Amino acid sequence: MADCIFCKIANKEIPSTAVFEDEQVIAFKDLEPQAPVHVLVIPKKHIVSVGALQAEDKDVVSHILCDVIPKIAKEQGIAEKGFRVVANTGAEGGQTVNHLHFHVLGGRSMQWPPG
Repeated sequence: MADCIFCKIANKEIPSTAVFEDEQVIAFKDLEPQAPVHVLVIPKKHIVSVGALQAEDKDVVSHILCDVIPKIAKEQGIAEKGFRVVANTGAEGGQTVNHLHFHVLGGRSMQWPPG
């Protein structure tokens, strides 16, 4: 999508501090971190949100959750003590960029409820 900031990051039109990238996914440090470790993981394909997922998106979402996020957690040093994965969906869910993204947060104790 032409005006999507995350598509522009995925296409290297906007710089980011990438911590992981492959043909399907890019993960980068959040510009306004809410924890000592705050990484955003996005599919390179434009998908609006969790609510917009289609059957054809199963492989990329599985790759993100099963492969990419555990790898990032380990590399960022948060796998052992624990971390949080958040996918905000829609305005009331707190989604501010309409491109599916997963927040990986760690490096401090997470509170519940989350806000």
